[in-house]
Amino acid sequence: MSFRVRLMALLMLVAVAATAATAWLTLRQVSRQVQESADADRADIRVIDQRLRHHAVRHGTWDGVADVLRALAEETGQRIRIQDEAGDNALDSDALAGRTPRPAGAAPPILVDPRPRLTDRPKPVAVSGALVKQSIGPIAAYPESVAFAECLARSGIEPELTRDDLGIPVYRGPGGSEQSGSCTLRNASARELDAVVDALQQCVDVPLGEAANCVDRVFVTRAGTVGPQPLRVSLGALDDAGLMVERKPAVLAALGVAGAAVLGALLLSRAVLRPVKALTAAACSLGEGELVQRVPASGSDEIGELGRSFNRMADSLAASERRQRQLIGDIAHELRTPLGNLRGYLEAIQDGFVEVTPELLASLHEEAMLQQRVVDDLQDLALAEAGALTYHRTDLDARDLLTACATAHRALAGEAGVAVEVAAHPVPAPVHGDPARLRQALSNLVGNAVRHTGSGGRVTLRVVHPAAGPGGADGVGLVVRDTGSGIPPDQLPHLFDRFWRADGARGRATGGSGLGLPIARQIVADHGGTVTVSSEVGRGTAFTVTLPAPPAPRTPDTPPAPTAPTAPTGGDGS
Repeated sequence: MSFRVRLMALLMLVAVAATAATAWLTLRQVSRQVQESADADRADIRVIDQRLRHHAVRHGTWDGVADVLRALAEETGQRIRIQDEAGDNALDSDALAGRTPRPAGAAPPILVDPRPRLTDRPKPVAVSGALVKQSIGPIAAYPESVAFAECLARSGIEPELTRDDLGIPVYRGPGGSEQSGSCTLRNASARELDAVVDALQQCVDVPLGEAANCVDRVFVTRAGTVGPQPLRVSLGALDDAGLMVERKPAVLAALGVAGAAVLGALLLSRAVLRPVKALTAAACSLGEGELVQRVPASGSDEIGELGRSFNRMADSLAASERRQRQLIGDIAHELRTPLGNLRGYLEAIQDGFVEVTPELLASLHEEAMLQQRVVDDLQDLALAEAGALTYHRTDLDARDLLTACATAHRALAGEAGVAVEVAAHPVPAPVHGDPARLRQALSNLVGNAVRHTGSGGRVTLRVVHPAAGPGGADGVGLVVRDTGSGIPPDQLPHLFDRFWRADGARGRATGGSGLGLPIARQIVADHGGTVTVSSEVGRGTAFTVTLPAPPAPRTPDTPPAPTAPTAPTGGDGS
């Protein structure tokens, strides 16, 4: 799996897990707080209902309820508004606290009905007739009792409350008196008693349970217009802050999500940094010269590809180091023997053991020139590979290059019994380059062909135009073909190695310096061309130099074409 895909998958996993955990914790916390808030509201409603009912029943009137309302608002923290069923006579806890009353909230009002009922009697009687008879007096006396309680409350006197056998509230003054201050408890009139008797006639001769309900209905009807009436209680206001999530659980949830994200980041960093640390250690070792250092490169993701690229770079550096050491060894090997010979002859002449003759001096001079040639070739190769050779490019005909090379080598080739020929080419073969450097490259190829061709053989130079140039473009091919012994296939890959000779028995005098082919290939490459070779043992070898076609000539309406940069100057070009 790609490292990018694994990274995205891990990040998505952390994000989804963090989101899910946050959502779950938030939902759980909000649900719990909603439940707690609902329970608290229900508890407040119960307290408010009980306290208001208690005040109404205890005093027989709503007078003095403002103090109860103020205390309830402070105790519950609720904004409380009460009014009668008609919407009049409102009291608001905001106004009682000296604030401007706020609009009521959206919650429906609560009905507080303090009127007593007779359904829960402490001492039920056995038969319906007795129940009806027992209910006449208390029902008739209840309105006067409530009026007495209202009078006491308005006078600032706390009434005493008891209940009779039917559960009907009975109000008296302090110490059970029926008169206190200006308030006197009146007895029910005969007219009121007759009205109660007439109303209770419907409850006679019915089953006991039905009789009790009937008496209760009569009492509620008679008492409905006296005493404290039902109130509508509204809680809350439109601008209340409402439910707010507690900070501590939210902080804990955020810390938990952050912990999960940090854990995911740690896992990711371990997965990423492990190979990166290995690469860092290997790079440091490589910088200190330990070219054998490699890193594990398993997997097909970007990290694995980075490891393989590092190993390829290390292999390339190691190979370059080996080539450099081999080059130094090859140079030392090439120069040690001839320089040792020169030193031996000079010491012998100095000691008088060898007579100085013209022939000896000529031989020593030739050996010195061979060493100079090796040094010059090394310098040319170094400059060419560094891109520091000077090129004076111009338009020229490839046929002229081949003719000049053939002419330069015919004399030496003739002494070896080798014919050098130029195949006719009827049309011009234009190329763009440095004629001196191109002749140097071709001369190395022609000289190499002459040296490896036996007496009676032939070296043929010809032009192939058009030829498939680099990149598939039309180009010019320059072919140097000999009829020599050929090169075995296993030696072809080493042709362009420094100091390599196809025939190990040949020396510098007969086999060259071993640097001609590398120099020729580099010069051709600097001209944008290629050098290829084909060979067959016993039949000969052919080197083909392919150069790109020159740029098309400009017309007044043709913009100049971009040209390849030339190497910086730094040599004499010879």
